[in-house]
Amino acid sequence: MSYPIRLALAVVAAVASVAGGTSVGARPISTDAQVVTAAIAHTDIDQQSVDRVDVDAKAGARSAQLSAQADQISQAASELKAQEQRKSQGYDPTTTDPREIARQLMANTYGWGDAQFQCFDNIIMHESKWSITATNPTSGAYGIPQALPGSKMATAGADWKTNPATQIKWALSYVKARYSTPCGAWSFKSAHGWY
Repeated sequence: MSYPIRLALAVVAAVASVAGGTSVGARPISTDAQVVTAAIAHTDIDQQSVDRVDVDAKAGARSAQLSAQADQISQAASELKAQEQRKSQGYDPTTTDPREIARQLMANTYGWGDAQFQCFDNIIMHESKWSITATNPTSGAYGIPQALPGSKMATAGADWKTNPATQIKWALSYVKARYSTPCGAWSFKSAHGWY
């Protein structure tokens, strides 16, 4: 029941109380006042129920809002973690294509662009066609870069036999130390058949 109706009922009760119980029509005013008072009390209980439902609805809406904010924070934390991994590893660890791993490592670790990538791709296509398990039957050279022996790639990681990123990291480090750039290595390989 609304506030104006409750106020009107309260006024009727007050008038009945002031009148001292005289009768109106066939019924005494005091009886009407008792009915009105009971109605007001019942109305207060109903209003408390409405208020409680309103509070519950607001709490539910706030809970949903907090849950959405928690999801946003979780997503932001995941993205920040992925950015830190990319920064520390030099590539996005969710990348599985060896060529894309190489492209990212070259750009992020050495600042090499597309021209250097093309030279590196030329070398690797001649050596292993990007196969992480490629093995030269004659020499035993192994992996994407055809390291000889393959175990020297362990300097880049213990998973050198199966992880393309580890093999590529080793190969890029080797190229940088020996030829300065992938195009320098490709030039040498073009002239000598090996690098």
